Amino acid sequence: MNQLGIVKRHIERASAAAAKELSKFGVATIHEAMGRIGLMKPEMRPAFPGARLCGTAVTVLLQPGDNWMLHVAAEQLTPGDVVVAACTAESSDGFFGDLLATSFRARGGAGLVIDGGVRDVKELREMGFPVFSRAIHARGTVKATLGSVNVPVVCSGALVNPGDVVIADEDGVVVVPAAIAQQVANAASEREDKEAAKRVRLAAGELGLDIYNMRPSLAKAGLRYID
Repeated sequence: MNQLGIVKRHIERASAAAAKELSKFGVATIHEAMGRIGLMKPEMRPAFPGARLCGTAVTVLLQPGDNWMLHVAAEQLTPGDVVVAACTAESSDGFFGDLLATSFRARGGAGLVIDGGVRDVKELREMGFPVFSRAIHARGTVKATLGSVNVPVVCSGALVNPGDVVIADEDGVVVVPAAIAQQVANAASEREDKEAAKRVRLAAGELGLDIYNMRPSLAKAGLRYID
């Protein structure tokens, strides 16, 4: 099927409970708990310091320099959704600004992740509307060519299906498939508990060398201490 000119109105989202649980954890924890997969490229950065988001994905496929489908996507938002936008070809134009953020928020949108540019950063920061993008660029866009909404997209190297959970913070952006969202949330919780215990030991002066039993492996690798 041609993936252009499509708006899928009914998608299967990850459970709200799983998304809420995942929102408690950082991107690094979730990435590790999921087996070190799901990360977008490190070029995806928050539009302003401290931005953070977690929500179910409404996906958008854009044409270069054309933000028409972001307006189309606004209609498909439900509370807690995050718009994840990819582009058919590389473009760093300013697809998104404070007016679209106002529209998204009014529909319950929880943020935007876009493999492209955004603008109106001061206003986005003042609104507290979290945005992660590949670029910040004042250049505007047109509304002339169809893309699609709620089709699978590859955004900054990561496959995103409609309804997946997307989490972003200052460490990056990670995508959790809807089908395993609760499983990953459970694994992240277990990992967080283990790290908390290790943090106490490290704060008391114990070394990672001993906590992780590194000394035998280091010796086997040939590490020598010379006085």
